[in-house]
Amino acid sequence: MEKLVDKTLNQKYFKTRWQIPLAGFLLALMGGLSYAWGVFIVPLVEKFGWTTTEATLPFTVFMVIFALTMVPAGKLQDIWGPKKVSAIGTILFFIAYISASFVGKFPYSWWLVITYGILGGISCGLTYACVAPPARKFFPDKPGVAVSFAVMGFGLAALVFAPLKAGYLIPKYGIEGTFIIIGITTFIVLSIAVILIKNPPENWELPVEKNIKKSKQRNVIIKDITPNALLKMPIFYTMWLIFALVITGGLLSMKLIPPYGELILGLSSMEAAWAIAIFSGFNGLGRPLAGFLSDKFGVLKVMIVTYIIQVVILLLFPIFVVNFITLCIAAAITGWGFAVTLALFPVLTAEYFGTKNLGVNYGLIFTAFGVGAISPTIGSWIYDATGNYSYVFISAGLLSGIGTFLCILLFKKLSPYKLLENHTGK
Repeated sequence: MEKLVDKTLNQKYFKTRWQIPLAGFLLALMGGLSYAWGVFIVPLVEKFGWTTTEATLPFTVFMVIFALTMVPAGKLQDIWGPKKVSAIGTILFFIAYISASFVGKFPYSWWLVITYGILGGISCGLTYACVAPPARKFFPDKPGVAVSFAVMGFGLAALVFAPLKAGYLIPKYGIEGTFIIIGITTFIVLSIAVILIKNPPENWELPVEKNIKKSKQRNVIIKDITPNALLKMPIFYTMWLIFALVITGGLLSMKLIPPYGELILGLSSMEAAWAIAIFSGFNGLGRPLAGFLSDKFGVLKVMIVTYIIQVVILLLFPIFVVNFITLCIAAAITGWGFAVTLALFPVLTAEYFGTKNLGVNYGLIFTAFGVGAISPTIGSWIYDATGNYSYVFISAGLLSGIGTFLCILLFKKLSPYKLLENHTGK
C-alpha cells in the first residue's frame, strides 16, 4: 500500500512539475523589472537636478545588495523552502516600490538608495534565490532546460519593460506614479509565483518509467556538499573566478554598447537602442536554448564554446565593430554569453555540489556577479581618462580569456566523478 501511495504521489508531482519553472520565471521577471533602471536616469536628472552619478547610484547599490543577499537568502531557501522566502521578498518588494514613490517629497538620491537600492536589492535577492533550486530539484532529467526557462524572466524583463517604462508609464504617470504601478504589478505577479512555487517531497524521485538510465545521465548529482565544505574546496574558487571574469564582458557590453554606438560610430540613439535590444533578446530568449544544449552536450562544453566566441569578439571589438550591423552582431554574441553564464551556473553548481544546499551554494558563487557589476563603472572611468573604448573591450576580452582557460581546465582536470573521489577519499 505504501509503495502504491508513493507511486501515485510521484506521478502527481511529475504531472504538475512544470508549474515550478513557470513560478521561477515569474519571480525572475519581476526581479528583472527592477533591474531595468536605466530609463529612470534622465527623468531623475531633469526633474530633480541630480547628476548622472546620483541618478545611477540607487541602481549600483541595488546590484551589490542583490548579489550579497543571495547568500543568506539561499540559506533561508534551503531551510524554510522557496514559498516562505519568496513571500517575504514579495512583501518587501511592495514596500520598497511604494516607499520609492515618495521621492517627490524626499527629492534626494539617498532616499532611493535606501528604498530602491537597499530594500529593493534585498527583495530581489530573496525572490531570485528561490528561482533555480526548486526547478533543479524537480527536473533531474532536464536540469538545463528547467533552470534556464526559470531564469529567462530576468533576461527578458529589460527587453519588455524598459520600453514600457520609458515610452508610456513615466511620460503619463511620472516617476512617482510609475513606482506605484510597478509596485502593485510586482506584488500581484509575485503573489501568483508564491502560490505556485514549492519543493518536491524529501527523497522524491521521478516515476520509474520516466527516469533516465545512469549510462545516459549527463548531469550527475555527486554529493550534497555543505557550504562550509564548499568554501574549503579549490573548485569553488575556480568556479567563482570563471563567473566573475566572463560576466564582465556581458556587463560591459550591456552598459557601454549604446554610448559606443553613438560616440564612436556616430549612430543615432535609436540605432544604439536597437543594438542593446538585440543584446537583451539574446540574453533572455537564449537561456532556454543554452539549457537545452547543456542537457544534450554538457554544461561545460556549451560554456567553453560560447566563451571562446565571446573572447574573440571582445578582443577584436575595435577592429570588427565599425558600423550598425557589426555592432548588432557583437551585441548578439555578448548577450548570448551573458545568457549562458546566468542560465548554466546554477546547473553547474548542482552538478558538482548537489541540490540539498543549492540555494546557499549558488548564492556564494553568485557573489561574483556583484564583483563583476563594478566593471561598467571602471570601463566608464577608463573611457573618461583615455577617450577610447578600445582599451575597455580589449581588457574585458583578456579577462574573459582567463575565465575561458579556467573553464577548459575545469573540464579537462576535474569531472564530477573525480570530485566525488577526492571528496570521499575513494
